Amino acid sequence: MRYRHLGRSGLEVSEVGLGANSFGEPNRTGYDEAKSIIHEALDCGVNFVDTSNVYAQGVSEEYIGKALKGRRGEMLIGTKFGSRRVHGPNLFGGSRKFVLDSIDASLGRLQTDYIDLYMIHRPDPRMPFEETLQALDDLVRWGKVRYVGGCNFESWRLTHGQWTTRHNGWTPIVSSQFAYSLLNRSAEAEMIPACRQLGIGVIPYLPLAAGMLTGKISPEGVAPDGSRLALNPEFASKWNTPQNLRLVAALTGFAAQHGKGLLDLAIAWLLSEPQVRTVISGASRPGQITANTAASEWRLSDAERTEVGAILEANPASQPDNYYSTAPYFYQPT
Repeated sequence: MRYRHLGRSGLEVSEVGLGANSFGEPNRTGYDEAKSIIHEALDCGVNFVDTSNVYAQGVSEEYIGKALKGRRGEMLIGTKFGSRRVHGPNLFGGSRKFVLDSIDASLGRLQTDYIDLYMIHRPDPRMPFEETLQALDDLVRWGKVRYVGGCNFESWRLTHGQWTTRHNGWTPIVSSQFAYSLLNRSAEAEMIPACRQLGIGVIPYLPLAAGMLTGKISPEGVAPDGSRLALNPEFASKWNTPQNLRLVAALTGFAAQHGKGLLDLAIAWLLSEPQVRTVISGASRPGQITANTAASEWRLSDAERTEVGAILEANPASQPDNYYSTAPYFYQPT
C-alpha cells in the first residue's frame, strides 16, 4: 500500500480507503461482517475509513467504533455532518449549534475523543458559510477534530470556503469529496482544476459507479444479487443503461489486454490523477477490500491513460448527474 498527503496537510492517507456507507443498513452489512472488513482493511495497509452520522442513522459510526477497539491508532476516521437524519429545527445543516451537537454525538458513537477528518456532508445555503467554518476551526483548536474537509461542494463554493479560511486565519479545507469515476467525469471541467489550484486533496466517491465498474455486471446488464444496483431501482435506472454498458465493455476489453480486470482499471485510472489522494470503495463482505487494494498496484503509464481517454471520448457515458449531490430540504421550510 502506498500513501499520499491529503491536500497540503501533513496527514498521510492510504491510496485506497474503506467506504462504510453499507455498514448497518438493512440487508447489507451486519456488525460481524463490518468488523471483519475493517480488520481486513487494516491488515492490507488501509488506514482511512469514510462514514457519516447519517449512514444507517448512525449505526455505521457505531460499528466502526466498536470494531476499532484496541486498534484506533491504526485507522484514520473521516466522518461527516450536515445532512438530515431527523426533521425539525436545528437538527441538520451548518449552524454552530448543530456542528457542536453533531461532533459530540459522533465521538460517542465512534468511541473516540477525536475525529481525524471532519467533513461538511453538504453545504448549507441557508446561512453564511463563515458560521460553519468558524465552528469547525474551534473544534480543531479544542482537539476534537484534526483536519477539515468538504463534501458535495460546487467548485465556486469550495473556492469561496478556502478563501474564507485563509482570510480569517481559520483551519483550511484539506479535502473535497465528490462523485468521480470513469462513468462520471463532470468534475474535470471545474472542480478538479480548482482543487489543483487550491492544494485540496480529492476523495472520489462512487469510484466504481454504483457497481458498474466492478466487473460483475453481465454484458446484458444483470447485476449480482445483493448488490446496490440489484437492490436500488433508482440507481439501476440511472447507471445501468445501454450506453454505459457499451463503455463498460470497451473498458473491460482494454483492461483484459493488460492482464487486469475492470475494477483494477477503475481504481488505477483515478489514482493516475495526482490530485486524487485516496479512493474510498465500499465493501459489503470480506475479500472485497483485498481486491480493491490490489487494484492500486497498477500504475497507468501516460500512454495507457491517453488510450483510456480515447475510449471514453469514443463511448460517452450516459450518467447525467453533477459531481455533487444537493438535498431539497435545504430549500424548504423547516
